[in-house]
Amino acid sequence: MYEDIQLNNNTAIHNFEIFVDEHRAFIDYKERDGTYFLIHTEVPRELEGHGVAATLVEKVFKYLEENDFKMVPYCAYIKAYLKRHPEWERLT
Repeated sequence: MYEDIQLNNNTAIHNFEIFVDEHRAFIDYKERDGTYFLIHTEVPRELEGHGVAATLVEKVFKYLEENDFKMVPYCAYIKAYLKRHPEWERLT
């Protein structure tokens, strides 16, 4: 549904972000030595329940994989996503 929306790695504020209908959804992270510590996922109330968070997580995971990065999920949403999609555990 949101395939054409581009993921932005906003390194200045340590966020992966996407914009949907002029609303910003993001994942806070810290990066160290090629490992991304995914801290918090946030989606504006206007976009809740429309698959935006799942899309954002999927785009971030693809970005990490394409760039040979690893991740450590601290965010509760991302941990829950990994339980539903264990194939992404390869990034941990």
